[in-house]
Amino acid sequence: MRKKIIAGNWKMNGTIPETKALLHELLEGPSDNENVKVVVCPPYTSLYLANKILQNSHISLGAQDVSAHLKGAYTAEVSLEMLLTTGVRYVILGHSERRQYHAETDQLVNTKAKLVIDGELIPIICVGETLKQREDGQTKQIVETQIENSLSGFSADFIKKSVIAYEPIWAIGTGKTATPQMAQEVHKLIREKVAETDKEAAENLPILYGGSVKPNNAHDLLIQPDIDGALVGGASLMAGDFIAIINAI
Repeated sequence: MRKKIIAGNWKMNGTIPETKALLHELLEGPSDNENVKVVVCPPYTSLYLANKILQNSHISLGAQDVSAHLKGAYTAEVSLEMLLTTGVRYVILGHSERRQYHAETDQLVNTKAKLVIDGELIPIICVGETLKQREDGQTKQIVETQIENSLSGFSADFIKKSVIAYEPIWAIGTGKTATPQMAQEVHKLIREKVAETDKEAAENLPILYGGSVKPNNAHDLLIQPDIDGALVGGASLMAGDFIAIINAI
């Protein structure tokens, strides 16, 4: 049985003092659910401190992105080697905001994902459609294409070392949420697409839902058969809300 993963994507939020305060709130609260893996992804500037605070705890650390380059003249980029020194275990890749604001492609996500896996970290590979694409009936085509391209060249072993996050772009930060049935439909589609490469790997692949996950909708989403957790945005910045989501299943 796939264990649930609740990952908090802090985005560009959290100074060092704010990081310290939020992590201590999470550790002091009832956030240790044996049925759930908990991950937090603070900004780069807080990763070193977060690692020190979270050592020997039940919360794993993640980064919000990584460079496709190992090192060199790439101003403001953060390399895999740099992340490894901060103690991260997970790396978010291909988030819709990276795709929208930084023109990241499936091919770039694919390159980064292979790099992350080779570095023995776990990529959280994001896919999802826009509102117009959904209204035009293109959800299946868009999501399947993103999966096919982002996982191009993946062996069954690589799939087993990955996490997918389905985040309908129209539901991110808008307050709108896909119904549990809508989300389940796409999660099932993703699993079936990955199964074309390897059925066993697809069956064991964690697929998270991301898109305005809140304490009041988390349970109904998380009980769906193909939804294996959540990639939480705004609610992960409030300890009480994030803990409620962790304990929603």
